Amino acid sequence: MIKKDLLYTKDYAWVKIDGEIATIGISEPGARMVEEFVFIDLPEKGRNVKKDEDFIHLEAMKWTGTIKSPFNGEVIDVNNEAVNDPSIINKDPYNTWLVKIKLSNPEEAKDLLTPEQAEQVYRR
Repeated sequence: MIKKDLLYTKDYAWVKIDGEIATIGISEPGARMVEEFVFIDLPEKGRNVKKDEDFIHLEAMKWTGTIKSPFNGEVIDVNNEAVNDPSIINKDPYNTWLVKIKLSNPEEAKDLLTPEQAEQVYRR
């Protein structure tokens, strides 16, 4: 399921933008592709991330992958609950955020996928 009130990345992340703060998590299609996340490595609070940099590392039983930062900015919060129990991502992906970034350039949001575009990309 693709939620209509969010934006998306090609690597199965959802993004909610509130002013200059972006909250990022894993979309339901991304969570369904793996049986259960078993490990997650999030960037530290205060870290500056660059657009298209691998900044979240995820592991499942038979899969390892990364999420690229959709923005330039500063990590202002991380979800330690998800680090301690990554399986919560699979249980409720749209209510399990991973990181919050203060955007350096909110205009970069134009590069995200709309819900309709995400549905097309995720079907491939």
